[in-house]
Amino acid sequence: MTSPFRQLFLCSLVSALGLVSILANTNSANAAVSGCPTPALSRFQRHKVVRGETLESIAQRYNLIPTTIIGMNPALQNGAIAAAGSSYVAVGSVLQIPPYNGVVVEVPRGETWRQVAAKYKVRADSLFEVNGCQQDPRIVFVPGVNWSPNGVVTKSPLPTNTGTPNRASLSGYPLAQVATIGLAYGWQINPATGEVFFHSGVDLLAPVGTDVLAIASGTVAFANDQGSYGKLVIINHSGGLQSRYAQLDSIKVTVGQQVKKGDLLGTVGTSGKPTSTQPHLHFEVRSSSSLGWVAEDPKGYLKK
Repeated sequence: MTSPFRQLFLCSLVSALGLVSILANTNSANAAVSGCPTPALSRFQRHKVVRGETLESIAQRYNLIPTTIIGMNPALQNGAIAAAGSSYVAVGSVLQIPPYNGVVVEVPRGETWRQVAAKYKVRADSLFEVNGCQQDPRIVFVPGVNWSPNGVVTKSPLPTNTGTPNRASLSGYPLAQVATIGLAYGWQINPATGEVFFHSGVDLLAPVGTDVLAIASGTVAFANDQGSYGKLVIINHSGGLQSRYAQLDSIKVTVGQQVKKGDLLGTVGTSGKPTSTQPHLHFEVRSSSSLGWVAEDPKGYLKK
């Protein structure tokens, strides 16, 4: 089965059988890895069309583009809608609505995350996280890709309300002294299991009890235990950026608290499921996008 027809077939299954039936027969039904987002295939919604709604108005409601909805609902691909972009949608129709713009595709056996990401020109870490950090799913949601009748894929535009983060607004260091990096950002080999995985931050080696500091001013969005992150503090900064401080021993801030650069957030610990064997601070920087909070390489933000 050629790629365009395979993609159409999968979307037909999504429409005809529903996501529950699809997920029950694929590895995508597995729960997300602890600390990772719920897989996109588990986050589809159903929308029943009411009088007065158009394809465009429905797409706008869910912050999508119309072609995304067409791609997920093969019944819309017949006639003038697919050919000429007609806005007509039958009243009473039930549409499958994905959480973001993108397409559902089958992953050929033996293909890696890097190869799938390269084929569809998306970031490998985004593809990995959007699908719940699963190692070998057979059916995946590829974010930021447009469906088209002839099988050509193009990148989806960002929603109009998504600004470009002001990266210059975030610069600092989360420890009093520059630390050795125990595990860098990106694709790494887990020292405990030997498996290849995507490391969404950097591990900064430091003794347990070392003070952990805010790298810039912002608002505390989370301060609690969170799965494999252990004790975690998340700070939202201006410019659509976010910093995360994980595997802490103690937390010294509360949700909603305003912090300044250098303020004490907590102390280094070994909570959660650390990947580095030595005590460290797991530090991340994420940027707001149409896919949610996407991990970035913290290297450019760490300045002492």
